[in-house]
Amino acid sequence: MTTGTPVIEVQHLTKRYRDTLAVDDVSFTIEKDTIYGLLGRNGAGKTTVMSILTAQNFATSGDVRVFGMHPYENAKVLSRMCFVRESQKYPDDALPRHAFASARLFFPNWDQEFAERLIDEFQLPMKRRIKKLSRGQLSAVGVIIGLAARAEITFFDEPYLGLDAVARQIFYDRLLEDYAEHPRTVILSSHLIDEVSNLIERVLVIDRGRIVMNESTDAVRDRAANIVGDARAVDAFVAGREVIHRETLGTVASVTVLGRLTADDRAQLAAAGLDVAPVSLQQLIVRTTQHAAESSPAASGTIPADIDEGALR
Repeated sequence: MTTGTPVIEVQHLTKRYRDTLAVDDVSFTIEKDTIYGLLGRNGAGKTTVMSILTAQNFATSGDVRVFGMHPYENAKVLSRMCFVRESQKYPDDALPRHAFASARLFFPNWDQEFAERLIDEFQLPMKRRIKKLSRGQLSAVGVIIGLAARAEITFFDEPYLGLDAVARQIFYDRLLEDYAEHPRTVILSSHLIDEVSNLIERVLVIDRGRIVMNESTDAVRDRAANIVGDARAVDAFVAGREVIHRETLGTVASVTVLGRLTADDRAQLAAAGLDVAPVSLQQLIVRTTQHAAESSPAASGTIPADIDEGALR
């Protein structure tokens, strides 16, 4: 349960595309001045949710309030939000400076000096038409707009596709630095979960159109553990616990269990000669969503272990 001030309130949100249920009766709140990780598998519904929250898509049913108001065709709301999406379109003859000039006019908190610093750091070719930019350079345009706009709510939908590791680190560093000086609400959709895990304060996980996790990042880290050792001893320890992943090699097993380990649990593990390894945020989300899918009556076939966002829009 969060105690902050909600800037977004979603009640029973559903979005259906013909026979596909993209978002299934979702309810959640987004708190003011917090960095969220909006995480989930391919086609989980993340982009659909963000598109509805920013009035770029329609809900089939349910209620969405941003700053207590409906966002659709509401300039008072839309001017306070920035949506940086991977598929952003620009006019064919547009240069990066045109995109930044438009953003400067639209976003009241725009910081031109910050934008120019980011242009230099991302080494963005300002005289090249946007349609001629590489995928990484195009991503840099969106990242610069998202950061320099300083909108009260900023959505980043896979904002760094094509950026190399150095450029991604520049994005993470500048986001944290500027957030510390100018707090706002940031919703960061990403498949690079471990890479962004130190940025995000709350984890919001969507799986098959439903919210399956909405917790602080610190709380999530303590939700599971890997138990490794002799398979019979591991099985004896995990009996009665919720197992979300299991691997076996010969007589050695590695089992991921949900639930915080107590001091007695750890003493029992030590006595049995079993090792305990932490579960990374990415491992936990992958295995939680796999487990949910495999437990579903509708699940069939092999569930891929990747987490990257396909454009189910």
